[in-house]
Amino acid sequence: MKKVAIVFTGGTISMKVDPRLAAAIPALSSEEIMSMVTNLDKMSAIEIINFSRLPGPHMTPAKIMELSNLIKELVARDDITGVVVTHGTDSLEETAFLIDLNVITDKPIVMVAAMRSASELGFDGPSNIASAIATAASDNARGKGCLVVLNNEVNAASEVTKSHTLSLNTFRSLEFGPLGVVDNDEVIFYRDMTRHDYIDVNSIEENVSLIKAVVGLDSGFLRYAVDHGAKGIVIEAMGRGNIPPTMLDGVDYALSKDVKIVLVSRCPMGRVLDSYGYEGAGKDLRNRGVIFAGNLNGQKARIKLMLSLAKTEDYKTIKEIFEMGIY
Repeated sequence: MKKVAIVFTGGTISMKVDPRLAAAIPALSSEEIMSMVTNLDKMSAIEIINFSRLPGPHMTPAKIMELSNLIKELVARDDITGVVVTHGTDSLEETAFLIDLNVITDKPIVMVAAMRSASELGFDGPSNIASAIATAASDNARGKGCLVVLNNEVNAASEVTKSHTLSLNTFRSLEFGPLGVVDNDEVIFYRDMTRHDYIDVNSIEENVSLIKAVVGLDSGFLRYAVDHGAKGIVIEAMGRGNIPPTMLDGVDYALSKDVKIVLVSRCPMGRVLDSYGYEGAGKDLRNRGVIFAGNLNGQKARIKLMLSLAKTEDYKTIKEIFEMGIY
């Protein structure tokens, strides 16, 4: 019989409301959560691994890297068909994307979470776990990288983002839509991924900053990041990839210190491109040495830069990691 390993890391899926605080906190054990998931024997044998009980915002890059290395060990085992990871929704897409980039395997790796705690009506945790297990046990899910399964939808880790603070269908691939659905305990895929990047490292460079460009922003944050040891900076630029000219002094300062700068757009959809040639526009930034990150959002580009810097500090190689096959 197929066996799926379920790694519990925490999040709302493991929370209940504390009457004293009138707010949800970590409370449920993995066994208590799994006792609410029915008909497991029809899908797969289960192996439970208790990794942590952390809320999403308590995750750190080092902790995610530790989780990724654990998953590498699990998928290397002949008796494991796939892996499910429970996680807090606030940082799920960052963890999922790191695993997607870092774990090289054809075996399904599925991230799952809940938007409602066990104290709320309509607790969605058990249903989501059942769908995640069905996906991890499916031969059709092989070779698709890390997947995110909630609300009976299957999304690619490289595309999905948390789009709403409350909705059960918060995890959406805004530009391309889901890869498929889970229907009657069967995963059905409607499309496939056209490319997949891997960065094979066992450690991570944590000192990477993320700065959002807004009207009139100066170079203060850029200079601060560099002076406090940043090895890389991701800039969420305006529109197609443009920033206020008042930020250029900081860009040049960072590049002169060999700090890698990666550019994304603050728009929720579309890629950055050097379409404009005025001061601070994409063409100007590319000529200065800024690396373009396609249609990645800021948090994903930061994860990719962290892994890239753990692999190499060579500018040309990092540029190729981000831009190969995109431009």
